[in-house]
Amino acid sequence: MKLHRPVVSVYTVPTDAPEADGTLAWDSTTVVIVEVTAGDATGTGWTYGPAAVGDFLRERLALLVEGRDALDIPGAHEAMCRAIRNAGRPGVTACAISALDIALWDLKARLLELPLARLLGTCRERVPVYGSGGFTTYHNTHLAAQLNGWVHGQHIPRVKMKIGEDRGRAVPRDLSRVHAARQVIGSEAELYVDANGAYTRKQAIRVGRALAEHEVGWFEEPVSSDDLTGLRLVRDALVCDVTAGEYGYDLPYFARMITAGAVDCLQIDATRCGGLTEFLRAAALAQAHGLEVSAHCAPHAHAAAAAAIPNLRHIEWFHDHVRLEDMFFDGALDPTGGTVRPLSGVGHGLTLRAEEVQEFRIG
Repeated sequence: MKLHRPVVSVYTVPTDAPEADGTLAWDSTTVVIVEVTAGDATGTGWTYGPAAVGDFLRERLALLVEGRDALDIPGAHEAMCRAIRNAGRPGVTACAISALDIALWDLKARLLELPLARLLGTCRERVPVYGSGGFTTYHNTHLAAQLNGWVHGQHIPRVKMKIGEDRGRAVPRDLSRVHAARQVIGSEAELYVDANGAYTRKQAIRVGRALAEHEVGWFEEPVSSDDLTGLRLVRDALVCDVTAGEYGYDLPYFARMITAGAVDCLQIDATRCGGLTEFLRAAALAQAHGLEVSAHCAPHAHAAAAAAIPNLRHIEWFHDHVRLEDMFFDGALDPTGGTVRPLSGVGHGLTLRAEEVQEFRIG
């Protein structure tokens, strides 16, 4: 069965409040959605990034996959990777490949009338999640309400917040907010922090030792993820897990990070790294080196594949993407109890509400 030319749409949704982390501030989220059809079935994939991703999909990748066998995803993936050589792999290009690859996997499962998790093969039926948000722009009341909703409302036993405010220039407030967070969630829930690369090496070590007083078990990007030596130094100095990997756009990136001994848990983002095809390869690479993996953001894009990974720790239930995916798709998952079960329906189980979200369309 042959693939029809993919259809691309781009949407921008304002955030529900001003948001920032240690190194960036934003007030909207842009999602690029690609739909690909074969026979009577349509697969849907998406990525988060600039509208230029949509242009690249239409101009460079759509014609490339048109007419290919709908079941031969490795072939389509390899063709895309070869065709973008001169454009460069990281960034816009990788996000475009990722969205289309996710759509192809969804389509294949729908053609075979299977849940995507069953097509990939499950090693678990329930996938652990952690609540993620706690932006540096939140005042303590807002932060407390969000964390309380996850831990005490939905009974998600692990949550993450942003620190590193103003590129590491507000450490007292960082630590004060972490203290407040621990008070809200209690002693039983796991508390994670994400500095988004805001700190210097020794500053990150000093902050990490202070975080230990609040039993923080996960320190994400304490320094830039490009600084593999720095990540390793921080990892060796602290008792908490040091994590990174969300900016991996190809398999060699993850190989370098693993070889450098930079992380205790490797983060992978299927909407950036090359889709589910490369996500599964990166997870296998991590397993070969004794590492667990965690899926970064876009939880509904990851849930089915996460069920197939033996070395999975959890997926990120990221506030912005959960809010958007709940708005855009029928079939959104329920994380109550701290897990999701991606085994309903066919494909990844989501259906785009195109008419309902038309007001957000920009391309």
